[in-house]
Amino acid sequence: MSAHTLLAESGCHINHDCAFPAPGLNSFDFKPIFSIGSFDFTKPMLLAIICVVLVVGFFWAAFNKPKLVPGKLQLVGEIGYNFVARSIAREVIGKKGDKYVPFLTSIFFFVWIMNVMSIIPFAQFPANSKFAFPVALAALVFITYMYLTFKTHGFRGGVKNLVWIEGLPKFLVPLIVLLEFIQNVITRPFTLAVRLWANMFAGHLLIVLFSVASWYLLTPSFLSAVAGGSFVLAAGMTAFELLIQFLQAYIFTLLASIYISGALEEGH
Repeated sequence: MSAHTLLAESGCHINHDCAFPAPGLNSFDFKPIFSIGSFDFTKPMLLAIICVVLVVGFFWAAFNKPKLVPGKLQLVGEIGYNFVARSIAREVIGKKGDKYVPFLTSIFFFVWIMNVMSIIPFAQFPANSKFAFPVALAALVFITYMYLTFKTHGFRGGVKNLVWIEGLPKFLVPLIVLLEFIQNVITRPFTLAVRLWANMFAGHLLIVLFSVASWYLLTPSFLSAVAGGSFVLAAGMTAFELLIQFLQAYIFTLLASIYISGALEEGH
């Protein structure tokens, strides 16, 4: 049970001789909805499935029977698709990026909806704050990056694309090859996953912290003013988190397009 739910149910306030239940990792742990053997199906998994259904269902409904004069749903779908196509794919990859727009659009909207779950009533949890989900998404992007690199350049050319820089002094070659390998093969997928996870984790933790504090300090005393300030901060953080949720989806998709562009281009 999360800290804020436990606090609300217990009726705990600062003048009731109960310690402040500071939110931590317990705010990211959930009891299984059901279990099959050693496999536990939890709330974040359910939210991920709901997000998949929402994204697939929306675009299927929008483009299943496209019309020359689009209806409202198709118009919204076209705006979202064109946003990714024009602002990300074509800006970064160029004309070659058109064939990857469906892939990038799927990533953008899936990551965004997963993040937005943080402020949806009854959900109130960003699924991407569980590290496994950003890791899976980063792995998908990395596999695509590697596949396109070796498909475009062959094995030898692909390795060269990943680690080789022309015109280096010979004594620097081993060091640069090692650094390029670490950057392109290890650091890229790791930072792609950590960036998304850390932002969603920190944002959710701050919202929970100010929410818990506003309830804990709500007493018939001057501390009510402090509780009010904490509540305002919680509301402000929620509004700010809306921007962060969009930006993280945009940055994740932008970096995916940069990796695809690098895979399609010649080496240094």
